[in-house]
Amino acid sequence: MKLAKRPPVYKTPQERDGLRTASRFNAELMDYLRPFVKPGISTEELDKLAHEYTLSHGHTPACLGYKGYPKSICTSINEVVCHGIPGKMLLKEGDIVNLDLTTIVDGWYGDQSETFIIGEIPDQTLKLVQVTFDSLYLGIRTLKPNSSVFEIGKVIFDHASKFGYSVVRDYQGHGIGKQFHQEPGVPHFPHPSSQNDILKPGVCFTIEPMLNLGGYETSLDRADGWTVRTRDRMLSAQFEHTILMTEDGPEILTLTKNGPQEGHKFE
Repeated sequence: MKLAKRPPVYKTPQERDGLRTASRFNAELMDYLRPFVKPGISTEELDKLAHEYTLSHGHTPACLGYKGYPKSICTSINEVVCHGIPGKMLLKEGDIVNLDLTTIVDGWYGDQSETFIIGEIPDQTLKLVQVTFDSLYLGIRTLKPNSSVFEIGKVIFDHASKFGYSVVRDYQGHGIGKQFHQEPGVPHFPHPSSQNDILKPGVCFTIEPMLNLGGYETSLDRADGWTVRTRDRMLSAQFEHTILMTEDGPEILTLTKNGPQEGHKFE
């Protein structure tokens, strides 16, 4: 995704309800998968579970076939930053894995991701996951109607920097609605051009910081054309919510019932 060049799409009250419904189902899907994310399961099995659950409820997996993507969800393990393709690899003790889910409900998109801890993990990995999770909520809570996108990137970047982590620059959040990706682009570092992107009531977008234990540089797998890894192969973590800016401030549309809530401490 390129940085925003065009005005965002503002949603009417009725359209906002469509986004709420789609995001609510997407969060339900995340909670459905949650008990299965444990040592010994393959990411391919998780994809199958997500695919079948989505279809059984009459909805559409947004990722499947999107620009040729071959699966229904993204599963990014350890040094994989994003867009990891589900396969036969089994999750094992000590891994972290990000599940990125997007579904289409009555034409509207819901999008979110969550990093799961598999069994016991090293302290430095746990800290990375915690700081990434906290940075997501710092990005959300810094906002009010007519805030700029720049404010999101600054608060996330500043928080990550306190702990010596880098923020991925090649991939970012995005507007969302009846299209998967709309304006505005949402970089998670203070890009100067994002000062001009104003979040007026009615705009819907994702915040999805990707923090790395090492450098911010990434590399794309040339073989599959999708999997993005840290260039130095150090760990990466990510959390994502879909956010609707309302007249009263940001509304988180993809909150789960059983997942980590704001202020959660990982153990």
